[in-house]
Amino acid sequence: MRKTISYVLVTAGALVMLVPFVAALSNSLKSFAQYIQVPPSWIPDPVHWDNYAEVWRRTPFGLYLTNSLVIAALAVAGNVLTSAMVGHALARMRLPGRDALLTMALGTMMLPTVITIVPNFLLFRSLGWLDTLLPLIAPYWLATPIGIFLMRQTFLGIPKDFEEAASLDGANPWQVFWRIHLPLAKPALATLAVFTFTTSWKAVLEPTIYLTSPEHYTLPVGVLSLKGQFVGNDQLVTAAAMMSLLPMLVVFVLAQRYFVRGTMSAGLKG
Repeated sequence: MRKTISYVLVTAGALVMLVPFVAALSNSLKSFAQYIQVPPSWIPDPVHWDNYAEVWRRTPFGLYLTNSLVIAALAVAGNVLTSAMVGHALARMRLPGRDALLTMALGTMMLPTVITIVPNFLLFRSLGWLDTLLPLIAPYWLATPIGIFLMRQTFLGIPKDFEEAASLDGANPWQVFWRIHLPLAKPALATLAVFTFTTSWKAVLEPTIYLTSPEHYTLPVGVLSLKGQFVGNDQLVTAAAMMSLLPMLVVFVLAQRYFVRGTMSAGLKG
């Protein structure tokens, strides 16, 4: 009975979460007259699949998509690599002040983004990086607090027998990390990759601050800029927003198995 009630509650919660998505999908397939109709209709009649093609014809949607894909791919690569390296050092190496370093890294998570945006802007301006993609990529190559914590917890859960056996065979610390521990941490790496991809993909504040040229816009900023272009065609903005969600859904579906295993294993060791 408890399991049945749990499944019912989870299913009901999932259906509630799906309502905004279904509503947006429905609106993206309507004409403008149907879009502003009161009361609203859930099923478009007729279905305007051409709204999606119209977005591609009237905007540089492909350019926005390419910019976001480049940023997200490099951000994932940088954060996964550097967070794994730092997390491994904090978990497996005896370093002076190791716990203090971890505490300080996690403490930065309590700082709101708006507090750091001005210092970061001044730094990137001094480096000549404004209106380029670099300010949206470089921070991920310095590791992130959530990535450090996730990878540290994962490496703590790996038995020391593997490390000791590799050391007896003459492996140095880098070889132990790269050939032994990193392959065993695939679920956590996939989890971190999904977190990083979604965070980078949906970022709006940072691209709005650092980017000024339309040819450098990311997909979320590009979709927001359509509001002024498509006055009286809000259904096209909704269609563009729906297309911008597709890459995140694909990444999550592909990494779902590792994602669940990674989030479960992250809390095994303290």
